[in-house]
Amino acid sequence: MTATPSTPGAAAPPPLLQVSGIEVIYNHVILVLKGVSLVVPEGGIVALLGGNGAGKTTTLRAVSNLLRGERGEVTKGVIELRGERIENLTPAELVKRGVVQVMEGRHCFAHLTIEENLLTGAYTRRDKGEIAANLDKVYTYFPRLKTRRASQAAYTSGGEQQMCAIGRALMCNPGMVLLDEPSMGLAPQIVEEVFNIVKDLNGKERVTFLLAEQNTNMALKYADYGYIMESGRIVMDGKAAELASNEDVKEFYLGVGGGERKSFRDVKSYKRRKRWLA
Repeated sequence: MTATPSTPGAAAPPPLLQVSGIEVIYNHVILVLKGVSLVVPEGGIVALLGGNGAGKTTTLRAVSNLLRGERGEVTKGVIELRGERIENLTPAELVKRGVVQVMEGRHCFAHLTIEENLLTGAYTRRDKGEIAANLDKVYTYFPRLKTRRASQAAYTSGGEQQMCAIGRALMCNPGMVLLDEPSMGLAPQIVEEVFNIVKDLNGKERVTFLLAEQNTNMALKYADYGYIMESGRIVMDGKAAELASNEDVKEFYLGVGGGERKSFRDVKSYKRRKRWLA
């Protein structure tokens, strides 16, 4: 079949998510994000990398608008979903638009069973047939959850709880999942299993992922593109393979190299993007 040629001069469709120069302040005083910009294309896996306190979680919460519960707010910049501004939407409205966040630490309801936890993710839906079909789909991707479906979440492993948290997010048929520190506290084998499932969901279900992760090696193995954060700013970005092969990234984030430098600020050859000044 011959592809239909594109119309000359036709505008390219906007990315699924575009964050442009946002600043976030907590308690009207503490400036946490300082001009963060990033792009997440439809159907992509984008990794947000950096150490503790870099601003990764705050960036995700700015997108999902969960900042208000922590007295945070976006004071500058623009956040767009498919070209429409979303900074003022509530988290519930964003879920209805297909954006859902999996929180750091999983936050399963300890007293509920695995299946009851999963069903809480379908609270915006009304069609029982579709909910049942989604539940079956989650069990297809996470067969371990099907085995433990009647177990209280409090008595399951950290890996099972992480799978439950992701599965719960999938119950609302999201177009994009904001995944915060999925590897935290998990054994390497379980981390690999979780990331493989993320890759499957991205490839087979076309779920877009923006994931915040300190495990840089694992994130760059599965992501298409990455952004590195330090002190509330994006200091480097690029294709995942390029970042993984970058000597400075290897030294600072992959544990390769014997240098004593502690920050990208110490790399004389590195040209900071200064995106926050744009």
